[in-house]
Amino acid sequence: MKTIGLVGGVASGKSAVAKILVELGAGLLDADRAGHDVLAHDPAVRSALVNRWGSSILAANDSIDRAAVAGRVFGQDDVAATDRHFLESLLHPRIAEVLAEKKAEFAAAGRSAVVLDAPLLLEADWQPLCDVVVFVDTDRDIRLARVGSRGWTPDEFARREAAQWPVKRKHAAADVVLANSGDVDTLRQGVRDIWRKYVAG
Repeated sequence: MKTIGLVGGVASGKSAVAKILVELGAGLLDADRAGHDVLAHDPAVRSALVNRWGSSILAANDSIDRAAVAGRVFGQDDVAATDRHFLESLLHPRIAEVLAEKKAEFAAAGRSAVVLDAPLLLEADWQPLCDVVVFVDTDRDIRLARVGSRGWTPDEFARREAAQWPVKRKHAAADVVLANSGDVDTLRQGVRDIWRKYVAG
């Protein structure tokens, strides 16, 4: 079973690429969803976060408020960087366990491939888990427009992007570059070409 990893800048369209790969037959390993599950259901994670930041990171229902956590870790000063490192060191091993379990389920079901959609795939050093890493290449103006539709300001976009590897570094680390600044049909054809080369071939 092949593992296709997706990387790219913020709002580059990795989820759209993952969706096309799923349509072609891949199983989806969604690191964001796994992270949300860990935050919501792992009592050790909740305890560690409250011990570090206090009850200010809890929502009204006593669950972890992800927006409050994001406000602490997505910054460009040394405090935010230290807090982000703490959070990632806490979450990444647990997320990896969830993804490994899901991957084993797909393998047992006879899937020919899985797609790993993880915003911090390279930062978490999950590249060795992939048979091929695809960089989703999207113009910055398009990405800014996409996050604007989510309600993000340009400053929020910059803060989120600064918390990841630079786009050029991601591009250099990938095995394949997939253009995603055109129409959906062009993107779909590009994804099909990757599928034929690395999975069906």
